[in-house]
Amino acid sequence: MSLRTIRFSILDRSRTREGEGHPRALRDTVEFARQAEAMGYHRFWVSEHHGVPGVAGPAPTVLAAAVAAATSRIRVGTGGVMLPNHQPLVVAEQFGVLESLHPGRIDMGLGRSVGFTGGVRRALGHDRRDADDFAARLRELLGYFTGDQDVHPGVHAWPAEGLRVPAFVLATGSGADLAASFGLPLVIAAARGEARMLEAIDRYRAGFRPTAWGQEPYVVVSGTVAIADTREEAWRMLVPEAWSSAWSRVHGEFPPLAPAERILALDMGERERRFFDQALRGHLHGTEDEVAEALEDLVERSGADEILVHTSTHDRALRLESHRRLAQLAGLTPDSYPSVVSRGPLGLHSLACGDSLPSR
Repeated sequence: MSLRTIRFSILDRSRTREGEGHPRALRDTVEFARQAEAMGYHRFWVSEHHGVPGVAGPAPTVLAAAVAAATSRIRVGTGGVMLPNHQPLVVAEQFGVLESLHPGRIDMGLGRSVGFTGGVRRALGHDRRDADDFAARLRELLGYFTGDQDVHPGVHAWPAEGLRVPAFVLATGSGADLAASFGLPLVIAAARGEARMLEAIDRYRAGFRPTAWGQEPYVVVSGTVAIADTREEAWRMLVPEAWSSAWSRVHGEFPPLAPAERILALDMGERERRFFDQALRGHLHGTEDEVAEALEDLVERSGADEILVHTSTHDRALRLESHRRLAQLAGLTPDSYPSVVSRGPLGLHSLACGDSLPSR
C-alpha cells in the first residue's frame, strides 16, 4: 500500500504552552494552517473544548472562519462541533455562512461529546443525557441543508439550505453505526485499541447505506504521528502531550505543554506515572522509514481513505518539521488536492461549487 494513494490532513487542538496564554494558541493555529496548506495537506480541522485549561478553541466555527480567511485552497473544518452542545439550526446556519464565504472548502465534522466537567455541562445548559439524542440532532441538522427537516415545520436555515457541506461523524459510542445509517464518512481514532477500531470500521462498511450525503463508505483514521532523526527524538516529541494527559487524569485539568526535558526529570507519583506511560502508547513515531512502514501497515489493515494527524508538542519547530517530513513521505505538494473534492464524502463526484443537494 503506497502512502501516495491516500489523503493526509491535520487536526489542531490549539494547545497552550507554558508562559503563553490562550490567545497565542489560537493565533498559532491560524499560522499552522497556513503552513499546512503550503505543505499540501488536504484538510485542516479545529476542535471544540469548553472550560478546559490548556486547550483553547471553544468556538470551532469561529476559528474555522479565521483559518479559511487566512488560507486559499486547503479544506477547513471541525473535528468536531459537539452537536449535543448546540441547536442544530444554529450549527446549520453557521456552516451555511462558512460555505457561502468559502465555497467548496468547508467540512462539517460532528461529535457527540458533552462538557468536560459537570460545571461546564451546567453552564452550557446540557447534561450527559443530551448525547443520547445525537441521531435525532444529526437528522435535524442534515435536514436543514436538504430542506426536508420536519422537526420544526416551516423553519429554514438560510443560507445553508441547498448548499453542499460534507458532514463527518466522529466515532465515539455508536458513531460508526450512525455514520453508516446516514451514509456519512467515519472519523475514528487509531490509538483507542486496534481491535476495537478495526471492528468498528468493518461494522461501518457492512452497514453503510448510500444516501444523498454519500454513495460509498469513507474512512478517516486519526492519530498522532511524530517524525525525527531518531526514534528517541520522535518519542520525546510525544512527552509533553502525554504528561498533560496524565496530569488531567489525576488532577482534573490539562496543564499547558511543557518541555520534554523538564517533564522527564519530574518525580512522578504512582498514578501519574501509570497514566503517563499509558498516554505514550499507540502513537506512530520514529524516523521517516519507521513511520512510513507503520503507516503503510495501518492503512493496509484499516483500509483508510485518509489519515488525520493530530500531533501536539511543546516545540513548534519540531512539530512543523515532523509534518514536513510526513508531507514528503506522502508525496504532498500544494497542488496535490483539487479545489473541490472529486470523490468520497457527500458524493461530490465532479461537482462544481454551488451545486445544490437533491431532495430526499
